[in-house]
Amino acid sequence: KVFLFMIWSRTYSYYVPVSCKPMNISSKYQHCRIHPDGVHDLDCFGRPNSNKLKCVWKPGNQTTEKTYRLVLQQQNKSYCKAYSSTRLTEISKLPVFTESAMTAEVFQNGESQNCTKAVFKGLPKDLMRCGPPYSVSFSRHSGRLVVNVSWEKEDTVFIKNFSVRYKALGSPLWSQSPVQSQNKKNCTVENLNSSLVYSVQIQCTTNDKCSQCVRSKAYTVPSELTTRPVLVSLDDSDIAKRKGSRLVSLTWKFPDEKLHDGYYVTIGKMSGEDPREQIFTTRPEIRLILSYSAYHLNINAVNNASTSPTESQIIPQREDELSMGAGKFNVTVHSNTSFTIYWNDNLIMNYVCYSVEWMKKGHKAVYMSFYQNECNHRTLTSIPEPLEPYERYSITLHVRPNKDTCNMKFVNNSESTYGSAQFYFIQGSPVSAPTNISSYNVTLDSVVLEWSSIPEEDLRGFLMGYIIHYTEYKHRETSTEKNITVDPASNSYELGDLKSSTMYTVQISGFTETGAGVRSAELLFKTNYEGWSSNLSDLIIPLAVMTMMLIFGPPIIKRAKVILWPSIPNPGDSNAMQKIDGPCEQKLVETINTLTVEEWYTSGLQIVEKEDVISARTLVSVLPLLHASEDEEDLLEMTCDWIQRDTEEPARGVLPYVTSETCGQRTDHQAPPFAFMGDYTTMEMFQQATPQGVPANTSGIRGTESEPEDTDSTVLKSAPDYVRQFSTSPISNRDMSIIL
Repeated sequence: KVFLFMIWSRTYSYYVPVSCKPMNISSKYQHCRIHPDGVHDLDCFGRPNSNKLKCVWKPGNQTTEKTYRLVLQQQNKSYCKAYSSTRLTEISKLPVFTESAMTAEVFQNGESQNCTKAVFKGLPKDLMRCGPPYSVSFSRHSGRLVVNVSWEKEDTVFIKNFSVRYKALGSPLWSQSPVQSQNKKNCTVENLNSSLVYSVQIQCTTNDKCSQCVRSKAYTVPSELTTRPVLVSLDDSDIAKRKGSRLVSLTWKFPDEKLHDGYYVTIGKMSGEDPREQIFTTRPEIRLILSYSAYHLNINAVNNASTSPTESQIIPQREDELSMGAGKFNVTVHSNTSFTIYWNDNLIMNYVCYSVEWMKKGHKAVYMSFYQNECNHRTLTSIPEPLEPYERYSITLHVRPNKDTCNMKFVNNSESTYGSAQFYFIQGSPVSAPTNISSYNVTLDSVVLEWSSIPEEDLRGFLMGYIIHYTEYKHRETSTEKNITVDPASNSYELGDLKSSTMYTVQISGFTETGAGVRSAELLFKTNYEGWSSNLSDLIIPLAVMTMMLIFGPPIIKRAKVILWPSIPNPGDSNAMQKIDGPCEQKLVETINTLTVEEWYTSGLQIVEKEDVISARTLVSVLPLLHASEDEEDLLEMTCDWIQRDTEEPARGVLPYVTSETCGQRTDHQAPPFAFMGDYTTMEMFQQATPQGVPANTSGIRGTESEPEDTDSTVLKSAPDYVRQFSTSPISNRDMSIIL
């Protein structure tokens, strides 16, 4: 007998095929039975175009120590082989006759009384099995699911296509009919709900070579990502001790936090230079170390089946890049296809790989990388795009630390910027002029001019300055033009040494190394008139003084008047005169008309004696009674009698003011009421205002003099404001003095 020893590499177990007879096998293992807890699920199959099978089974749960014996029998061929195994639950490469039916039995612990067995029967040619795929990937987009598969090498030749069945996760039912692929690599499932999670199974399609196709396990396909990440911040900052490099920090947010597995960040140079580096991160943030070039960046959220819409962001060229390398990085243009760049520093001590980018404003950059280890200059020829005349170019030099290759392997932390410059292939003069020219601060001999710069696209060269062309404006006459050159950074200039009261015309143009460009439109202005200016200054001071007097004069004058000249009351505004002016006015006029010449004398004082003067208190109490009297004739007679008694005293030498004739006259006017004391109507107040003991001058009154009176006498001042003056005399209870 020939024994074949086969080593099972995974567990170091072995099995030995032994020839057997069916009768002996049946009698030896007749006590073994099929049991649910014993060995079960025996399955045998082969690969296309092969006469060898593989049998697998599942062990029972009865004992911990297990031994197996597999027996293959093909009755038509009288074929019987027995294989023993310990611990292993499969045996491969079992030779069979493909055209003869076979029976396979596996016995677990066949020597014991608890022996169990499992049986499998089939025709070997119908046991050729293909699949399942060893690799599967999914891609979802716009309601579609694309399934990509890879098969085992021995199956790839025989599998022609496959089918996909699916269901929503948690649903008990699969799709009514699987979707059939058109090839063996991918299949597209249409009309899916983008927000649902699906379970998917894959199975190849049977054919004459693949009589059996195994269905794959159920794959879970997450929902489609339909929203894009939202950029929150982009921070561009310098890196300490790393000149020419910057730290770019980006953060973003994604609304469906539980649906994605991470993010892909794709970064590349705007010039189009390779590579475009893709970086995976699970956090919604990233930090990049970049040069001062412009970059294009994309952010996508991803899971194992879907990629979100792209959030795109341009990282602009560093604003201070154009000012870098001033004086240490220069360009010399030879032709429209070649130029030489120079740098001052001895960069070859540290770098040998360089990259140059140049571009016109608003256009995509052109790049070239090169290797240089000998000198600090490089001539670039056969550039990708020819240079254009009158166009300004910006050029930047980058250095790369990687010495293996001057082409970038990565974008992040791969280069730094050395310097930048600007150049023209051919320069010309400006094709437009400064605009918005204006003048202000015009004086006798100067004016300030202001203008807007010429647009860069119209310069056609490096601006070297502005020329101000001005001349005197004379009708039908010519005058000499004067020019002044102004620095190119200036947008205003004070034009001096002008003539007063003179009209001028001004034009402004820019100039490059080629020459002056187009002039602007004429601006007219006139300097101030000298005489008018001096007269104006002469008028300003008087106008200012008058304004101050009008504002502050009246309050000052009013204040001085109050202090220096106190206000004297007008008798006409007194309370008594206001009461008298009413009904008594006509009667007083009639009385004045009857006065004699003597009675009109008003150039002196008349002193009369008061006898039994009635006190103010008594007079106040009596006046209301008199005022209430209804007998006007008695009142008039009482007054006249009193006056006449005064006139019968010639010794006093006092000229009477009211005669009996006057009293005898009757008038139809109603007698005025008595005036109460107030203001100038009392003799006592008049005495207080007149110094006592001073003799009155009565020399003009009939040549008589009055003697000084005692304290009971009253001094009356003759004045045109008073019509009559009366003295008090003894009266009865019905008599009183009327004081006007």
